[in-house]
Order: sequence, then structure tokens, then C-alpha cells
Amino acid sequence: MFELFSKQQILFLCGLASAALLTAAFGFEYLGGLAPCKLCLWQRWPHAGVIVFCLMGTTGILRSGPAFLMIALCAAVTTIIASYHVGVEQLLWQGPTSCSGALNSMSASDLLDSLLATPVVRCDEIAWSFANISMAGWNMLFSSGLACFALLAYRKTK
Repeated sequence: MFELFSKQQILFLCGLASAALLTAAFGFEYLGGLAPCKLCLWQRWPHAGVIVFCLMGTTGILRSGPAFLMIALCAAVTTIIASYHVGVEQLLWQGPTSCSGALNSMSASDLLDSLLATPVVRCDEIAWSFANISMAGWNMLFSSGLACFALLAYRKTK
């Protein structure tokens, strides 16, 4: 399959995949009214990295081989964060204390001040799912596929 496309086209496909995932995330946030939790926000940054490395690879700032490796690394990082988030959602482990777990370690006045200061979006509650897979789960699946695709592209286009 990789022989059918140029390196620039494959880089473009990788960037398009991350752009689509980011667009979906922003769509759920701004059109669907689902505020992201801390872990959701963390998952977005590596996708921005994928897009940057795709642009660098397609414009020649970075050779395609290193670009594919960096894309794979960014996709693997977001896969790891998403996997961690899925574990938090499934209550397999506790997430960051700022968005999951018990709140009993705070005094009542500290809790009230915290609640009044910022809206709390919990990382351990699933806001939306499709086919019993949460948004973090879908990100984990697509991002792991993107990481594998970028690694295969690296191997095939060297």
C-alpha cells in the first residue's frame, strides 16, 4: 500500500488523522457542550505534535524518515495518556487528584473555594461513549493505529 503513495501523501494522511481527532474533540467540546477533563486536554497536545511534524515533513524542513518517527512517538504518547485515562474511567486506578478520586482530603472551606473558582470536570466519569467505548478509548485505538501506520511508513519509505 505504501508504494501507491508518495512520502508527502502519507505524511498528509497522518496529519489529517490527527487533525480529524482534534476536530472531533473540539466539536464535542464547543458544539456538543462536553467540557474536557484534564486528561482529555493532555491527550490533545501530542496530536498537535503529529500535525507539526507532518507539516515539517511535507515542507522539507524535516526529512520524511525522522518525521515518521516523531509522528509515531507523538501518537504513542497520546495512546499512553488515553490508555491511562481509560483505566481511570474504568476505576482501575486513580487519576490526577484534581479531576478524580475522593475529595475528603480538603477542608470544607478549601473545597468550597475550589468549587467556586473552577468548574470541575471529572476524569473518572465517562461523558460520552459509542459502542461502549469512551472518547478516551476511541482516541487510544485510533492513536495506536496511527503510531503503527507511521512506523510502517518509516520502514517502507526508507
